[in-house]
Amino acid sequence: MKYNTILFDADGTLFDFHKSEAEAIKRTMTLFGIEPTEERVKKYSEINDGLWKMLEKGEIEKSVLLYHRFELFCDYYGFRGDAKEMAKTYMESLSENAHLFDGATELCKKLSECFDLYIVTNGVEFIQKRRFAKSGLSEYFSGVFISGVIGYEKPSVKYFEYVEAAIENFDKSKTVIVGDSLSSDIKGGIAFGIDTLWYNSKKQVKATDMEITHVAESFDEIYAYLVEE
Repeated sequence: MKYNTILFDADGTLFDFHKSEAEAIKRTMTLFGIEPTEERVKKYSEINDGLWKMLEKGEIEKSVLLYHRFELFCDYYGFRGDAKEMAKTYMESLSENAHLFDGATELCKKLSECFDLYIVTNGVEFIQKRRFAKSGLSEYFSGVFISGVIGYEKPSVKYFEYVEAAIENFDKSKTVIVGDSLSSDIKGGIAFGIDTLWYNSKKQVKATDMEITHVAESFDEIYAYLVEE
């Protein structure tokens, strides 16, 4: 085998984050007297995505992000609401949602027979731990690395250095990161010096300036590259 260690991103790769996010934000809106229309759910998601991109660049603190997204959301629509209370309600609801993409469990089960698997995820500790536990994937993974615990976010090299130090006999040349985010997973993997497998299920245009090791558009393609080559 070309690799012995696989670092798997969670949300957007194995977990259907947008489905979980939509359920959590709809519940939050309802509890705070806001009609949870699809347009409002989409706007919240856009605001949230933008702030997480800022976090990856070090332009905002996570502690601020967690409630500021609700400040921006309420300001946009002219709603009145306690952003910090909305944030608490949302995060508690999100922690209960662990939707996986179809085929994710089967992929992890098969790969765990050949490789050591680890989750590498940006997120809040209690949310990600609870979602991972509810997902049923625990038996296939040797560990979970959450940015909220580590103190650094992907794509920071410091994040990956923490992972390296925590995994016994870690070998960069035998490690690959699998993820859907160019700005987080792939950029981070390249900067750290490990192979990268971009899970491009949405068939986005590849960034020409990124030296990605391999691109896969389905779980079958991921498995074929990792096992059959």
